[in-house]
Amino acid sequence: MLGKSKLVAFVATQNPTKAKDFYENILGLRLIEDQPFAIVFDASGITLRVAKVELFTPAFYTVLGWEVKDIVGTVTRLNEKGVTFERYKGFSQDELGIWSSPTGARIAWFRDPDGNILSLTQM
Repeated sequence: MLGKSKLVAFVATQNPTKAKDFYENILGLRLIEDQPFAIVFDASGITLRVAKVELFTPAFYTVLGWEVKDIVGTVTRLNEKGVTFERYKGFSQDELGIWSSPTGARIAWFRDPDGNILSLTQM
């Protein structure tokens, strides 16, 4: 039923100023508008609504992810912008924090200013 409908992604923030800077200037998403209840971005044709909330506890799992062609280059550029990549016990991650999954996908995780877990995946 919804297979042909456009997806809208949501993530929450308690600090809209930091979130706006992060998603726009660090991740490079195009700002559409800053509304009273959300900051709206274009994420390569998908609408990302960063909801402004008063109370928030980040999830302990990935809430947003991007498929990238060059994970090493992307991780390196984000590192240069001050992004720190997560390390997880039980995952054999390389010096950049990239894990090679059994399927061959390469994945790295990082957090936004509110602690939301985001990921990069190179298939």
